[in-house]
Amino acid sequence: MELRINKSYLSQAIQIVSRAVPTRTTMSILECILIDASGTEIRLIANDLELGIQTTVPGIIIERGIIAVDASIFMGIVRKLPDNDVTIVTEGEKITITCEKAKFTILGRDGADFTYLPQIEREDEIRISQFTMKDLINRTIFSISSNESNGMMTGELLEIRGDRLRMVALDGHRIAIRSVELLQSYPDRKVIVPGKTMQEISKILSGDTDRSLSLYFTDKHVLFAFDDTIVVSRLIEGEYYRVDRMLSSDFQTRVTVNRREFLSCIDRATLLVKEEDKKPVIILIGEDTMEMKINTTLGSMDEEIDIEKDGAEMNIGFNPKFLIDALRAIDQDEVTLYLVSPKAPCYIRDVEETYCYLILPVNFITID
Repeated sequence: MELRINKSYLSQAIQIVSRAVPTRTTMSILECILIDASGTEIRLIANDLELGIQTTVPGIIIERGIIAVDASIFMGIVRKLPDNDVTIVTEGEKITITCEKAKFTILGRDGADFTYLPQIEREDEIRISQFTMKDLINRTIFSISSNESNGMMTGELLEIRGDRLRMVALDGHRIAIRSVELLQSYPDRKVIVPGKTMQEISKILSGDTDRSLSLYFTDKHVLFAFDDTIVVSRLIEGEYYRVDRMLSSDFQTRVTVNRREFLSCIDRATLLVKEEDKKPVIILIGEDTMEMKINTTLGSMDEEIDIEKDGAEMNIGFNPKFLIDALRAIDQDEVTLYLVSPKAPCYIRDVEETYCYLILPVNFITID
């Protein structure tokens, strides 16, 4: 095999596919990137058997071939090369990488040992802008569980109902829901996509409103196709939590507050919270002000902000990080909180139901 590829294109392609290279594995072949120039295109592929990424890189195929190369070594070499054309030549499993006066010779692996991505029929396409998909992920992904034993909670629900796409993430303490209108109606569908897949998709997507992404599904996989890249991921099997049953329209207290002011106040409170601390921020809802207090081993803080209130006064405590995550994911100047009691979930949502963030309160000892 002999290829000539511009260094910037090659480096970008390696960065994309390397997101599917596992950090730990007992199968050394999975630590490789496959360079497949056996056809008319140069393709780079990585696959950890749960998530697979393939991208096409522009270049010249002088002699066709296929080889697997250690991802870490390959990435390191290309990153340090001069900004010029890179020539890759293979002889058996020996790989020679040349750029200007720099020349590296490393060992590769037989490409036949590599596991290609699952073949998925591209039928029943669902199309969405890259900006919208990236935005949906970024505004919900923080609510998935990082504990692998939680199963379903490590993934995101992707649900299509007619012309609405809804994404849901939860970790047992909070729920993040985002919904958008699609350009057309599609058959109803509900799948659970691993959180890792969503995170990597978000990092790869350009976020351009005029560039689209296509989704395709099987019973076990989802395929994302965009630009010159495809991402194939296994789905999490099983029935997702019945989130709609967890939501309520009842409330005893409704509070409207300036989002930036509320966020800044909570952010200041966290200056007194150590990472291992689980001290809540205590919110005292009065007639037209909301007082926030926090008391830790480092000190205490007390601050008031103006609000508009409808309903009963209430004292309630929250994990400040959960509030911060939700408020940062909202664009509006003002947000509305719906509260039932100090022991019931708080809802932050808009009238149009484009978003809903549910946060469970925490117990606290009243600060005098």
